Amino acid sequence: MEFLHYPLTSKKQINKVIRYTEDKVVAIRFGRASDPVCMQQDYILSKASPYLSKIADIYIVEVDDVPEYVQYFDITLIPATIFFFNTKHIKINAGTQDNTKWIGAFQTKQDCIDMIEVICRGAMRGKYIVDCPIDKARIPQYSLYYKNI
Repeated sequence: MEFLHYPLTSKKQINKVIRYTEDKVVAIRFGRASDPVCMQQDYILSKASPYLSKIADIYIVEVDDVPEYVQYFDITLIPATIFFFNTKHIKINAGTQDNTKWIGAFQTKQDCIDMIEVICRGAMRGKYIVDCPIDKARIPQYSLYYKNI
């Protein structure tokens, strides 16, 4: 599904996209193209992208290409989708342990559309954290374990 999204392969490209995209949500999916859950997420994102083209740009990043960002955003589970608006990292209050990113795949195209619309509306009002519009039953649940280094 990589041909349906804009692939980013370097730290420089990711920085450029985050810094210079104005008045649009930037959704960056970190994962691996061979992973089945990433393939499902890419499929959902590709189906939703025509509806979101005026308010969002969707990019995909292979986690092996940019280990700096994987470490910086603490991406331990894939796929992880991170959202930005006018260079600001937008967080999602979904009732999960980590609100800095969306971990897992959206279950439906409409879930993806609803999420990005809420992020756009909230970010245009100056919010840096938005409430998740998706029903709790359709939010992927996971457990995070932290290592004490």
